[in-house]
Amino acid sequence: MTAAPRASLRTRLLRHVTLPLLLTCSLGAALAVGIAAYFTQRAFDRAMLDDAYLLGAHLVQRGDRLALNMSADDIRTVLYDQSEQVYFAVLDAQGRLVAGHAGLRAGPDGDDSSEWHYTDLRYQGQDLRAVVLRRSQPAPVRIIVALTTNSRSALLRQLVLFSAAPQVALLLGLVLWVRHIVSHDIRPLSRLQELVESRDAADLSPLPPQALADAASRDVHGLASAIDALLGRVAQGVAAQREFAGNVAHELRTPLAGIRALAEYGLAQRDPAQWREQLQAVLQSQQRASRLVDQLLAVALANEASAAVQLLRVDLAAISRELLLRLLPRADKAGVELEASGLDAPAWVMADPALVEGLLSNLLDNALRYGLRPGEPGYIRLEVHRSGERLMLAVSDRGPGIDAERRESLKLRWRQGSEGVRLGAGAGLGLAIVQRYAELMRAELRLDDGDDGIGLRASVAFSPAAA
Repeated sequence: MTAAPRASLRTRLLRHVTLPLLLTCSLGAALAVGIAAYFTQRAFDRAMLDDAYLLGAHLVQRGDRLALNMSADDIRTVLYDQSEQVYFAVLDAQGRLVAGHAGLRAGPDGDDSSEWHYTDLRYQGQDLRAVVLRRSQPAPVRIIVALTTNSRSALLRQLVLFSAAPQVALLLGLVLWVRHIVSHDIRPLSRLQELVESRDAADLSPLPPQALADAASRDVHGLASAIDALLGRVAQGVAAQREFAGNVAHELRTPLAGIRALAEYGLAQRDPAQWREQLQAVLQSQQRASRLVDQLLAVALANEASAAVQLLRVDLAAISRELLLRLLPRADKAGVELEASGLDAPAWVMADPALVEGLLSNLLDNALRYGLRPGEPGYIRLEVHRSGERLMLAVSDRGPGIDAERRESLKLRWRQGSEGVRLGAGAGLGLAIVQRYAELMRAELRLDDGDDGIGLRASVAFSPAAA
């Protein structure tokens, strides 16, 4: 089942703004017309009531009969109206006509306590508006004054026209202005959509600034900035993947070719001793390839972790003790003496446990591989201590060390020290991984001379965690 097409943001905004605006203006116009009609009606009704009072003031008692003490000209003058026909009737208590138009009668009186009331009636085929006035002097009498409603209807129509028409014009202008403003503010979003849709999948460059130069809304610029940031993160991820794939292809080509050559040579021999020798060489090449893969994965992890790493309260001493215990068999096999200090008491720092473990593993591995002097017993010292406001994790060896002028360059990828080149091992990634992990945890890697100026001391300064 196909989903119904969704309305555009422009349409929704216009609908949500225009409809309440139309409703509000319509209610306002209706209220204004109602108020105008009410006060127009009161003005005409008050004029009729004044005429009724004037007629009542000229009633006199003549014997046993009432009479209207006004001439025909006086009556025409009092009840004169330029645009309406006026009718009147004066009725005594028995309903007999005293003066006026015969047949002009009003319905039942209103509230008995009221001296007058207004009513609508029909007389001689015309709709009339009438007022009925009750007087008790000089005798009980009812005075009815009625007139046609043409002028008041015409006046009401004029009021409606002159009050509603400007409002309609203003409303129409307001709707057009709102539509223009909404369209103008939405246009950068449409342009942004076109830019994103027209982009090639491989184009991860930032959006051109001139494309949103006329966007007045902070939200549009915020959305564009968020898209640029997303494109930047995707570009970094793609670059890291490409770099990782290229590094793997380049660095594994040599050990894999060596393994193949060793295997082919071994298969061509018939002496079991030769087979054993070749298998041992294959094992060494495989170990080097495995370590290289682990380091390349660590580099890729460091690149990807830059946006997701969360620093937690970590016990540096506990992680160091655990890794040191894992390293004991390998150190014993290599004849290396391990020494540790500062691991008995907790050392709380703000770090990532996995990154701390990877960092320390690389430092210890480098010390075991390159921190030994030919013909001399190996020695590695691991210590955790406080230096000023920082907590230090340090690994020292008594190997050949690194020249002071080359220490900073060895923190970059694919840079090997002289000992690594001499041994033909490694790829120049260990210290680069340590440097990157330290940066992600806001720590600092330092390379100095070892104890008594012998060997190398690699230390990482961490920020202590709050108690």
